Parts: sequence; C-alpha cells; structure tokens
Amino acid sequence: MKSRIRPVIGLLAAPLPIIALAASPAFAAQPAAQPAALQSDVVTAVNHSVRTGEVASGQRISVAVSLAQRDVAGLDTFLSQVSNPNSAQYQHYLTVDQFADRFGATPETVAKVSGYLAAQGLQVGGVTANRLTIEASGTAAQVQKAFGTSLATFRDNKDGRSYYANTAAPELPADIASVVTDVAGLNDYAKFTHFSQKAAASQPASPSTSSATSKAAPVAGLTPTTARAAYNLTSTINAGYNGKGSTIGLLEFSAFDQSNISTYDKQFGLKPSTPAVVNAGGGTTDLSGEDEVELDIEVVQALAPGAAVKVYEAPNSDAGETAVYSKLVSDNVPVISTSWGTDEADETASNRVAVDADLKEAAAQGQSVFAASGDNGSDDAGNGGTSVDFPASDPYTTGVGGTTLTTSSSGAWSKETAWSGSGGGISSYFSTPSFQSKVNTGKFRDVPDVAAAADPSTGWAVYSQGSWAEFGGTSAAAPNWAAFVAVYNSEAKAKGKSSFGFANSTIYNLASSSSYSSAFHDVKSGSNGAYSAGTGYDKVTGWGTYNGANFLKAKLG
Repeated sequence: MKSRIRPVIGLLAAPLPIIALAASPAFAAQPAAQPAALQSDVVTAVNHSVRTGEVASGQRISVAVSLAQRDVAGLDTFLSQVSNPNSAQYQHYLTVDQFADRFGATPETVAKVSGYLAAQGLQVGGVTANRLTIEASGTAAQVQKAFGTSLATFRDNKDGRSYYANTAAPELPADIASVVTDVAGLNDYAKFTHFSQKAAASQPASPSTSSATSKAAPVAGLTPTTARAAYNLTSTINAGYNGKGSTIGLLEFSAFDQSNISTYDKQFGLKPSTPAVVNAGGGTTDLSGEDEVELDIEVVQALAPGAAVKVYEAPNSDAGETAVYSKLVSDNVPVISTSWGTDEADETASNRVAVDADLKEAAAQGQSVFAASGDNGSDDAGNGGTSVDFPASDPYTTGVGGTTLTTSSSGAWSKETAWSGSGGGISSYFSTPSFQSKVNTGKFRDVPDVAAAADPSTGWAVYSQGSWAEFGGTSAAAPNWAAFVAVYNSEAKAKGKSSFGFANSTIYNLASSSSYSSAFHDVKSGSNGAYSAGTGYDKVTGWGTYNGANFLKAKLG
C-alpha cells in the first residue's frame, strides 16, 4: 500500500460549521401535508441500466438536503452590482455570515426541515454555515419513507458498473418541498469524469532542458521554469509575488499520494507547504483519479509555490458533489479549481439548481472558481451533437478551455492555437449572463471563458503513480488559471489593491478594455469540431490565455 501521510482537516464528524438544532416535538403532531415531487431528481443513468434488485432495508444511507435561497431576485441584483465597475457596490463582496443573513434559509426553515427529517427517523447532522444544506443519515427503509421513493440496484448497460439509485423523484410534504431544492445521496452513481490526459508516448526532455540540475525534467513537458517563462510570470514570481497569503482549494473526487508530490517538488527545487486534505461528505480513499489530483497540485505548485493548497476530497456521487461545493463556499476559499465534470444533460435539474446556488454564493463572496471545460471538443456528451460540460457551463464558474502551446528557443511564449479537444459551445440550460452580453447575443451562455495549455503533446511534466509522464487536457488548464489568480492576489495584497474576486467579472471587464491585446494572448486559429477560434472571444478558447506580467500591470499597475 502506498504511503499517504498528509495533514487531514475537516473530518466527517464535523464536516462544516454546525448549527445545533433539535426536532420540534410538535412537528410530528401536525397533520400531514399533501406530498410534492422534487424536479428531475433521478440520475439519468437509470435510463440505460437494468434493474437488478432492491437496496437492503438496513443499509445506511447519508443524504444532503439543499434548501432554497431567500430573495433570489435580490441576490441577482447584488451580483450584477458587485460585478459592475460603474456601481458603488463593485467588488464589495459578502462574508459567509453576511450571505447567510441575507440569502440563506431562515433558522425557522432550517428547524422545520430538520424536524421533518428527525420525525422520519433520520439522524440529523450538520448544517452548513450558509444555512443551505442539511446533512442527515438513516437506514434505506427510513430514507425511502422520508423521501417517498424506492431505492433499487442497477447495472449500467454502457459500462457494466453496478450502483443503487432512487426509482422516482423524491416526494416531500408540500410545505417542506417548497423550501427544498435537492436531495443528494439517493444514488451512489459515480458520474464525474476528470480531464487529465497522458501524452501517447512521453518523450525525453530536449537537451536544452535536460541538464543535470535539480530543475530538469526527465520527460518532455512544462516545468516550473518553462511554464513561468511561457506565461510571462518569471519576473513576477522572482519579485516575491508567488501566491503567498492566498489559498487555492482543489475540488477532487479522488485521493492522492503525497510521496509523488514530494518527488516532484524535490526534482524542481520547490519548497511549498504540504497540501492539506479537507474531507467533504466523508471524503474518499478511492485512487482512481490519482493522476488528476497530482497533476492539479503540481501545476499549482509550479506557478504559485507560495500559495497554500487545500485538497477538498469527496465521494464521486451527487451527495459528494453537494457536500464539497457547500464546504468550499462555507469555508470561503479565495480560489477554487476543479477538473471534474459531466455533460450538462447528465446533471439532474435539482443537482444543477443546488450547485448553481453554491456558485452564486461563491461569486457574491468574491471567490474565483475555475473549471475545466472538457476534452471532447464541441461534443461533450460524445453523441455526435454539440454539448458542453458542467460545471464549466455555469455562469458563476470560469470555464477554461485548452490550447496547443509553442515556445521560443528561450522558453518564451511564441504562439498558441486552439486544441481540438477544448470543450466549448453553447449551454442548453444557463441563460446568457450580463457580463457576456457584449460578445454573445444568443439566448444561452457560451463556453469557455478563457484557456491555457492543454494539448498533451505540449503538456506538463508530471510525476504521478511512481513515474514521470507528460500530461495535458483541460485538467491542466484550470489549475493554471487558479495559480495565476493566487499570484495576482499576492501582488494585489502587497499593493493594497482588491483581490481578483468573481473571476468572470474581472476577466470580461479587462478583456473588453483597451488592455486586451497586451493582457491576453488572443488565440485565433484552430477548431474543436463545430466551432473555430478567431479574433477576440470564441467558443473554443474564450478570450484566450493570460500574459502574466502584462495582465498584472493592466490591473494592478
């Protein structure tokens, strides 16, 4: 067994700040209200699976119940103002407590829903600091009773995997259903895929980069030195703006092996702090996405070695999804990156509403959230049509596409073209956000917003699972931007300027200014299938990639 010695915080026993609640004895005595079903809360995999049996009545099930935000119209108005440079509210973000007081569920609503769950025999656990998620657990029999649905076992016809899931949308008394947006945990279907891609054949490093120094890589690919040069960050990091004082939260549905990270750091003479693991929804010991997590960490440490890294690990399920997003916004982590996603259509409507609510809170709190846009080009679902990936498609997330990077003999940026795998296109669910209205006159949001190196053939030198290899995918692009924002925040803090904040606001405002051509590398050629890159914004690489020092100068002086 591999050694996995690393600091762990946020254990399941207390996954979030907890509000103590007691079930009201009077609740059970009230007459039962007519049941109401929650919208589309059945995992889509059921449609291509065979039912194989029933879930044992005594099996323990943990659920996360998402509550509706208050004053959604008021929240939308606030988000518009806080993102508008011409507004007096521009970048006056909220704290977690301020958000809860204005937009979280009321304590009375939390008590009411908690009382109902307890009356059904469930053990009610923690409530998130924003008062929007309640954790509970019980036997399968108790869960089925509480949510008015049946739990069955299935075998997926596509890949043969076995899982359990609810057979119909959960039902709750109408007065409870009116304040509940999602019940996560009624299935254990692992729905998220990661986008790390290993080069078909990792090549030895070229002679110019393979000298016998501690900063050489035994395989081709970007190293801390060459990546900083390519994205014009060398002078910034040498000046001490290396992410110090900023924290990056990596959202993961897999565990990792710290010994691989230590090997990477030693190879390149890096001395970052050891990543801390934060468990959400019970965490995970699954290592099936180990290469993804290690890629994310190593990219961040290469570009922002002074930043603190927290790896938020959760089970790969809708319950894990709800738990980890709730945890990230409740912890108010300044910068967030995720390289896990799913085709928009595979996200149930109720899950989408619950995650979008958390991402809205992140924007209101000034958190910068980056998500890989996927590696299937314009056909994220892989069905021959056009589709995009979630959560990159959510307007409160900055979707990050991919490029093929070319550098000069000195290592400086030479050109970038759109990578064919770069996920991009038009959302089927999210309306065009106001910040995108100047470049998108359609009804629905365009994806991605920005891009970075992702082609595995011009990827990163990564140490994972005991060996070196060259990795790419938009998985490498999302943490690249997250690391840059940590560098930005460290310089902003030193100069007494505002942090990056809600990323799409900052990016689109700068990209729409006269500084665009110097602050960004505009990617003008290449295609992802249905869409082509071009001058300015496009559905393959968004606004393009960042030109580090120039971007910082345009914003921070």
